[in-house]
Amino acid sequence: MTDLTNLKAPKGANRKRKRVGRGHGSTLGKTAGKGQKGQKARSGGSVHARFEGGQTPLHRRLPKVGFSNPFEKHYTIINLQDLERVFEDGDTVDLESLRSKGLVKRNLDGVKILGNGELTKKLSVKATKFSKSAKAAIEGVGGSVEVI
Repeated sequence: MTDLTNLKAPKGANRKRKRVGRGHGSTLGKTAGKGQKGQKARSGGSVHARFEGGQTPLHRRLPKVGFSNPFEKHYTIINLQDLERVFEDGDTVDLESLRSKGLVKRNLDGVKILGNGELTKKLSVKATKFSKSAKAAIEGVGGSVEVI
């Protein structure tokens, strides 16, 4: 019966440490298995993983891609059809109401209202930006537009 008091490693699992440079009778004497001269024969000598033998390395051969504009604004896009679907006639549409209705989830640079879809309800809309068609549609049904 085996229990934790008499555990043994299976045969061949534990090997003796390779002792290099201990004379030519050991089969790993003189050059210690490293061959003759060269960078990899020296102490501490080896090339790093990205080294390509003096050839221009891959990370320098590949083109630089992309640019991130630090001044670019990102707006949450809301269409008129979304306002029509979610809000009632006479409601005030602002950031808090949009967030409570689930139309705005992330905190970006503001909200932009676009004119996609139809609006039949009279709404008072406060947003960061409006497209011309959205502004005309909201004011066309008697609503008001306020840029914040």
